[in-house]
Amino acid sequence: MRFGYGTNGFANHRLSDALVLLADLGYEGVALTLDSGHLDPYGPFLARRVAQVGRWLDRLGLALVIETGGRYVLDPRRKHYPTLVHPAEEAAPRVDLLKKAVQVGAELGAEAVSFWSGIQPPEVADGWDNLAKGVEAVLEEADALGVTLGFEPEPGMLVDTVAGYERLRDMLGRPARLGLTLDIGHCRCLEPDPVPDCVTRAGPYLVNVQIDDMRRGVHEHLEFGEGEIDFPPVLAALTATGYQGLVSVELPRHSHAAPMVAERSLHFLRKAVS
Repeated sequence: MRFGYGTNGFANHRLSDALVLLADLGYEGVALTLDSGHLDPYGPFLARRVAQVGRWLDRLGLALVIETGGRYVLDPRRKHYPTLVHPAEEAAPRVDLLKKAVQVGAELGAEAVSFWSGIQPPEVADGWDNLAKGVEAVLEEADALGVTLGFEPEPGMLVDTVAGYERLRDMLGRPARLGLTLDIGHCRCLEPDPVPDCVTRAGPYLVNVQIDDMRRGVHEHLEFGEGEIDFPPVLAALTATGYQGLVSVELPRHSHAAPMVAERSLHFLRKAVS
């Protein structure tokens, strides 16, 4: 099992420093969030910057998935605005961001590019139809560049469960490149089945896995041991699915103590696997 760490948990570090530190700790990959602080998809000299990041990853031997959950990357006032749930004209900046993420992923050899639906605003009548149209546009780019997409069910959003992902996948004709990003904590937070059963159900679709602890009904990413998840059975279930991608620690609110948290997390996961 290959463990990675999300760069959104290293928001106070230079990206180069974070990558070196994670490689030194023994992580085998990173989940890189495209955002203003690290790799800004709308910053100057993007192509040059992407090439530089590629050299760092190669030198350190780190695998990569691309994450797209930057809070204010599109709008400095409104968190995660707009989303794919908005009507097409309004959602266009989100589609553009995701296409850029696919392009960056292709350049860096990312194992997956991960994204989510967004919250359905009260003024939107049919978020599912809007979402399907937006995902179709991103899929066109992914197909053209040979990039795998990982759609993440997210608590509080239009698509919040594995069942919701399956509904979207069916709406789109079950496209081969639309895989699933599964956050293990979300399974405990709101999925109806026990966490190992949730992992088993997700197994056929998995292209990206995030891991963290969580409590039932509370969408708060916690360090391992601070929530309610029993991890050895969960990791055994994940192994049984045959999944071979990255399993990346997702602790976006722990940047203040990132080096120590990253070290503790890897120690915990290795012990849980063994």
